[in-house]
Amino acid sequence: STISWAASIDKGVQKNVEYGYKSHSTAGTVFDFFNALGTVAFAYAGHNVVLEIQATIPSSPEKPSKVPMWRGVVVAYIVVALCYFPVAFIGYWIFGNDVNGDILISLEKPVWLIAMANMFVVIHVIGSYQIYAMPVFDMIETLLVKKMKFEPTTPLRFIVR
Repeated sequence: STISWAASIDKGVQKNVEYGYKSHSTAGTVFDFFNALGTVAFAYAGHNVVLEIQATIPSSPEKPSKVPMWRGVVVAYIVVALCYFPVAFIGYWIFGNDVNGDILISLEKPVWLIAMANMFVVIHVIGSYQIYAMPVFDMIETLLVKKMKFEPTTPLRFIVR
């Protein structure tokens, strides 16, 4: 995300940039609003695995898991906001309402920088796979231990994950 906003600032505000509505009808504006609302609502990916992650945190009546989980969620959202908001604000400032959904497409050049940013996205997705796959790994491990009577050992966990 830093590459996106830094390269946008380097490119400078585009000529004839427009900040108004793209739609010229009330219906188009309403649909654009709901599209934007949905984009913002689902921008913070991870909402679908939060409960599964919390289920793997040890919990007791004296020390409920919701306390460290809540702290982790708040910190995660702050970090994500610090990454995404500069891209959104600076991208809109530089390109106006012509900014593409993928700001790297709006940048166009230098090609090597865009390729590097996309490679970082691939690395990020590979790393986040572990988080999204955690419920499946946990289910397989539970099945092996409870139903198939495997010993709950570190090698088993390593093989499953």
